[in-house]
Formats: sequence, structure tokens, C-alpha cells
Amino acid sequence: MPDLPLAMHIPDGFLSGGVAAAAAVLAIAAGGYALRVAYRDLDEDRVPLLGVLAAFIFAVQMLNFPVAGGTSGHLLGAALAAVLLGPWLACLVMAVVLTAQAFVFADGGITALGANILNMGVLGALLAGLLLAGAARASQTRGAFLGAVGVAAWLAVMIGATATSLELAASDTVPLDTALPAMLGVHALIGIGEAVITVAAVSAVLASRPDLVAMKVPSERATGPLRPQES
Repeated sequence: MPDLPLAMHIPDGFLSGGVAAAAAVLAIAAGGYALRVAYRDLDEDRVPLLGVLAAFIFAVQMLNFPVAGGTSGHLLGAALAAVLLGPWLACLVMAVVLTAQAFVFADGGITALGANILNMGVLGALLAGLLLAGAARASQTRGAFLGAVGVAAWLAVMIGATATSLELAASDTVPLDTALPAMLGVHALIGIGEAVITVAAVSAVLASRPDLVAMKVPSERATGPLRPQES
């Protein structure tokens, strides 16, 4: 039995053929729908943001911060991408980033690429998008919205860790009662770092360029607390 990978980038040889294929089908389906959304909704003004955000997430994923037990973590970026682009375009960005990492840096296996895109990109982006769409409608203050961003970023990490554990267990690589506590324990701490970085980034964007935030409040609150005060 291979050693349990506490990182979410699953290497080659850790997933069975059936699990890897099922995850790849789901990832391809999500990517196909994301492309349709991009064709329908993406305008020329937002194309540069798509590229800049993909490059930013690619770069910051190379930077690790220490967590307990000598393990390190890094920003995933799915929640951040969902805030700025919406959930489906965020899926597209994450798929590009994770594919480049797998082929250029061998960070995650090629046979496990579908699972890695599903776990670290699709699930986190869609969960964050769902939560933040509701938060944007309900939030009365910038602080409340940013709090929701932090929660969504943490949960995006946790759902990815959960999916990874389930895939490893379904592949008979690691028993679920071993994989799930280990992955969730480590990633609960990594998720805190994810939340802090994501909130800081979104706060900076809201302060300077709130028009870049896809998760907008309703029009009657457009000049409310989520927008910078005009002098």
C-alpha cells in the first residue's frame, strides 16, 4: 500500500482505473460546460483578468507555508477565482493551472489529472460560488461578505480533501478511516491559511477595483458598504 499523500495533488498509481476514469469524466463535463459559459458570458474586458488570475494562482501554488507536523500547504485559489470570475469560469482557470502543473512540473499524476481538477478546482469553485452568491445577496456590510469569503475558502479546501480521501478509499489505496481523518486534520489548518490569503486578496480588490468582483450585491445595494465610499 502506498504511503498516504497528505497533499491533494494525487500522484500516478494511487487511483484505480475506474475511479480515475469516473473523476476524469466529471472534470471533462464541468470543463465543457465552463467553456460554454465562457463563450456566452466572457467579454473582451474580462479576458485579461482570466489570464492574470490563472498566472497568479499558478505562481502562489508554488509557495508553501508550514502547518503542523512538518507538513506544508499552499493556496488552492478556487474560492478566489470564484469570487472574481464566478464559479464556472473559476473551474476553467483551475483546470488550466492544474493541467500546466501536471505536465510541466509533474505536480500531480497525469492519470490522476481528472481527479485533481475535480478535487481542487471544480468542487471548491462550485461550492464557493454557491455560498458566496447567497452571501452577496444577504450581506449588509463588507465585513460580513469577507467573512463569508473566508468560510467559503476554508470549505473549498475541506471538500477537496474529503473527495481525495473518498477516491483513495474507493481505489483500495488507503482505508477511509485512515485517509479521511488524516486529510481533514491537515487541511483544516491549510484551509485557515487559504481563508486568510483569500480574504486579504478579495479585500484589496474590493477597496480598489470592486467592478472586478463577479459576486456582486443586488443593484439597490450597489452603492452600499461593499463599495468604496466616494469622496
